[in-house]
Amino acid sequence: MSLDALKSAIPEYAKDLRLNLGSVIGDSGLPQQQLWGTVLACAIASRSPRVLRELEEEANAKLSPEAYTAAKSAAAKMALNNVFFRTRHLLSDPAYGTLRAGLRMNVLGDPGVAKVDFELWSLAVSAINGCGDCLDSHERVLRGAGVGRETIQEAFKIAAVVQAVGVTLDSEEILAE
Repeated sequence: MSLDALKSAIPEYAKDLRLNLGSVIGDSGLPQQQLWGTVLACAIASRSPRVLRELEEEANAKLSPEAYTAAKSAAAKMALNNVFFRTRHLLSDPAYGTLRAGLRMNVLGDPGVAKVDFELWSLAVSAINGCGDCLDSHERVLRGAGVGRETIQEAFKIAAVVQAVGVTLDSEEILAE
């Protein structure tokens, strides 16, 4: 199971995805930990069993145990936060924004990796899950830490491609049944 296996499974009508997958991972300017943490968190967030199976092993081999766990933690935390904060934002009643969330987020205190890496992974997952408030919040933290727009865009490019590959391959599997 690998990136190459995933690329070879992409149907010809979606060959742009194959090319994009190769470039966002193979030609990324992100440091290895940021890259593979983003890939793993996005593979989890994509909800695609095939994408996760194909990318997890490689991510596990390229990440330290702490970074591997932190990337999974970012995906889990954002699965919660993206629903909560997106819903609060979408409701017409602004009073919900004044209420205490009351949700545990202990991982934020010590994610096990540099805060910038964890924020980047959280931003990428938020892109997949479509939470504008979370995207804005993570982007502000990253920019405040001196992270450039190109790096931030690299993370959400990975999110877009991983999500699209998951949708494509999962739909092909369903259609083949």
